[in-house]
Amino acid sequence: MALRELGRSGLKVAPLALGGNVFGWTADEKASFAVLDAFVDGGFNLVDTADVYSRWAPGHQGGESEAVIGRWLKATGRRDRIVLATKVGKPMGDEGSGKTGLSRRWIRQAVHDSLTRLQTDRIDLYQSHDDDTATPLEETMAAFGELIAEGKVRAIGASNFTAARLAEANAVAARLGVPRYECLQPHYNLVERKVYEDELEPLCRAQQIGVINFFGLARGFLTGKYRSEADLAKSIRGAGVKKYLEPHPMRVLAALDAVAAEHAATPAQVALAWQMARPGITAPIASAVSAAQLQELLGAARLALTPTQVAQLDAASQGL
Repeated sequence: MALRELGRSGLKVAPLALGGNVFGWTADEKASFAVLDAFVDGGFNLVDTADVYSRWAPGHQGGESEAVIGRWLKATGRRDRIVLATKVGKPMGDEGSGKTGLSRRWIRQAVHDSLTRLQTDRIDLYQSHDDDTATPLEETMAAFGELIAEGKVRAIGASNFTAARLAEANAVAARLGVPRYECLQPHYNLVERKVYEDELEPLCRAQQIGVINFFGLARGFLTGKYRSEADLAKSIRGAGVKKYLEPHPMRVLAALDAVAAEHAATPAQVALAWQMARPGITAPIASAVSAAQLQELLGAARLALTPTQVAQLDAASQGL
């Protein structure tokens, strides 16, 4: 399997990334370890998480996913087999605690906390989880530059940024002589196309910024698991899929079914293969709660869609 460079970072990654948002939440530690082992054994390497995962769950404080990954790294000794990505910037404490944003003070504290939970001495890709307009970009980019100079971080990326702010941040980095954002993590899939394609994709392709998009399977909708409101109860994440149970997204699902039948594949595999085939996409992110579920997703990297099939999926999803 050919590896792809993440922007101009020098980091080489397989064409599918593993989302760690489920670790310690809907996947317990045993299941999470099995998924991580199967992912690496399959020849894949980019594992993406965040400090805030899974603070939204009752009784959780954030850091659960990083802690599970850290225990897996310690138990298996496989740190050099993965490209480890995490994020900073979303609230990790109550309002007024200062545990949020992209100030130099919080970035330095947060990276220390993440490294401790991950039980490693370096983060390969450290990402701004949200833009922080209250902190000067000069402060943020300089702080990340310090971490890279100290060897705690190898490259940086941004998530949930507009094209204008991403371009401005990288212009500030160039002016300061510090490393730029080499990667963008946007929301993108067959039923969420417009914002990325209209605004972000032209910038990323022009500036050779890597793209590792999240919600590659639209919260599970593109797996075909949810086809009616009765199906929403199949998962704790089902409520987030309800908005897709409309005629246009359902036409996308029908197109996925048709292409999948031609390959003896699954809709999820086709949806991810469509993203992998798009110029500018480095690796879509998908999560799995079991090794069996992961094996299905990994099959997407072996699926070569024809130009006709890509056009068929494009036509069904255009305008969404």
